[in-house]
Amino acid sequence: MHNSLNNNLFLIKEHVGFLKAANNFDVYNPETSEIIMNCREEKLGFFTKIFRFTKYKMMTPFHVEITTDKGESILSIKRSASFFGFKPVIVYDNNGSELGKLNRKFRFGGAKLEITDASNNNLCTLKGNLLGWDFKISKDDIELASIGKKWAGIGKELFTSADNYVLAINDNVDKDSNLRPLIVSAVLCIDFLLKEN
Repeated sequence: MHNSLNNNLFLIKEHVGFLKAANNFDVYNPETSEIIMNCREEKLGFFTKIFRFTKYKMMTPFHVEITTDKGESILSIKRSASFFGFKPVIVYDNNGSELGKLNRKFRFGGAKLEITDASNNNLCTLKGNLLGWDFKISKDDIELASIGKKWAGIGKELFTSADNYVLAINDNVDKDSNLRPLIVSAVLCIDFLLKEN
């Protein structure tokens, strides 16, 4: 596992632009303002680009490469076209080995992603409110991480803009845990799987 995933705090900034088909992000250490990861969706086909500007955007395939700021591979996240948007997302390590899956589930009044290992064993669940940016990742009612627009750090409150948010991984998730890349991947997929309805 790459040491960029050892942080407990990640500030995710989405690239915004007029008529952009791809979803691209930069991931910062919010305590140092240093970029620690780049997330790029560069392998978009012609028809995928067209459908990204329609109401069928959430059904389109995606392939996101996560690298260091020097271009070193960390993770990749892929999903094929999905008619209702419920096909699993596969998370791969930097060697192309499958780490696990993100499975979008129907849930009244909110959003839900089940995070499993490569053998489909449930590891944890991301839940939240689709109207806001308040998500929790937990296992058996034990919170492992939270995602939000606000972070209390360095003696002051940081409020992010509409396209930025903070992932805080709790200390009960070990630095070398296989959960870390799956948690980071789940957070990066919120826009693809839950917010593009």
